[in-house]
Amino acid sequence: MPEAKNYKKALQLSIFKTISQAATNLHLDSYVIGGFVRDYILQRGTAKDIDIVAVGSGIELAKEVSQLLPDSPIIQVFKTYGTAMLKADDIEVEFVGARKESYRRDSRNPIVENGTLQDDQNRRDFTINALALSLSKDTYGSLLDPFNGIEDLKTKIIRTPLDPDITYSDDPLRMMRAIRFATQLNFKIEESSLQAISKNKNRIKIITNERIVDELHKILGSKKPSIGFLLLEKTGLLTYILPELTALKGIDEIEGQKHKDNFYHTLEVVDNISENTDDVWLRWAALLHDIGKAPTKRFSKKVGWTFHGHEFVGSKMVFKLFKRLKMPLNEKMKFVQKMVLMSSRPIVIATDVTDAAVRRLVFDAGDYIEELMTLCEADITTKNPKRFKKYHNNFKIVRQKMVEVEERDHIRNFQPPVTGQEIMKTFDIKPSREIGIIKEAIKEAILEGDIPNEHDAAYQFMIKKGKELGLKSD
Repeated sequence: MPEAKNYKKALQLSIFKTISQAATNLHLDSYVIGGFVRDYILQRGTAKDIDIVAVGSGIELAKEVSQLLPDSPIIQVFKTYGTAMLKADDIEVEFVGARKESYRRDSRNPIVENGTLQDDQNRRDFTINALALSLSKDTYGSLLDPFNGIEDLKTKIIRTPLDPDITYSDDPLRMMRAIRFATQLNFKIEESSLQAISKNKNRIKIITNERIVDELHKILGSKKPSIGFLLLEKTGLLTYILPELTALKGIDEIEGQKHKDNFYHTLEVVDNISENTDDVWLRWAALLHDIGKAPTKRFSKKVGWTFHGHEFVGSKMVFKLFKRLKMPLNEKMKFVQKMVLMSSRPIVIATDVTDAAVRRLVFDAGDYIEELMTLCEADITTKNPKRFKKYHNNFKIVRQKMVEVEERDHIRNFQPPVTGQEIMKTFDIKPSREIGIIKEAIKEAILEGDIPNEHDAAYQFMIKKGKELGLKSD
């Protein structure tokens, strides 16, 4: 990590010089605080958003900065929160006056008063986010670290500046943020802080679903999402947020027969898929692909534990889950539903890779066949090396067969070779159920490999099927 003497290097962006001059013009002190400072010290790259604290009016400071910048960028002012924001060189800069806060039990929205820099650092969620660099000309680049956040960065610890019980009770979203930062940075949450999260877990109920989902997205978007979900489960938060997942936890045994723990299996699948895709919705599909197993779990003396229809049940549960969390009920949700519904299909056909089965798989998955295959490959969590190799080799065969079938039969984005208009003209009939029957029969014949996906073959099949239905052609 850079030593203290190098912190001026963090402030080489021209925007910092401008803010320093604006603060001098207004006779107030200003500081860059929070994520920018943390990420610079961790050498995580240049942040695209910067938080500035002014000991005075943050809004007035933003206005002065705008006047000093070329073209005077437009300022967004949020009077309710006493903040202002402007964009400069593709960087978002948010200005706020230093403040102290107090909370009511029924809300995470604080009662705000003007305060000192120390007050402002006291209200920060974690020591690593309370680090501040001075923008004053005489102390430019000096670090203000009242809670030894630098040491917590070195030891990779998430810790609150003040009593964690009060910190998390006041603003329960901080519990999610603690777990999110632990996941993103691969840090550990300090023990008393972890205990405080467990103690205050029911307080998460006052947080809006939109805020919770935003944190879940960031956890899912991290390099190893299982870190966050294990912490959510350990602290008890997951029961309030995603009970469909905690319902998968545990191993039942009857007459010496067990099933795997589907909760820990799910987290392995999420980590596996995260190595191959940044698509957060495909990661959601991995997280939810087995949620139907809890309600469909049955024991049979003949075959042991079964989860018949868990894919169908799980896809229906996705809708209810998205609706409850106020997530988008749009194409993203439908994508996740489709992935959950089809999550076992490639696994089933991998044991007997027939052309017909592959054609149906490609037809049903459509444009999402690659995502489905990525999900199914991530679903292989066996610790048996021979079985692991066998499954992956089988999937390679499925992928090769997909290429061959698609090149030959053009099943993806399937369009029937014979249209409804041609059927009506051939048999001189008006719109009727027979047209749908014939089109469905042609599609099934192509998928089964009885006829090629070509017009002439489909036309002859249409004539034959029409005769079976009592229709007459010219």
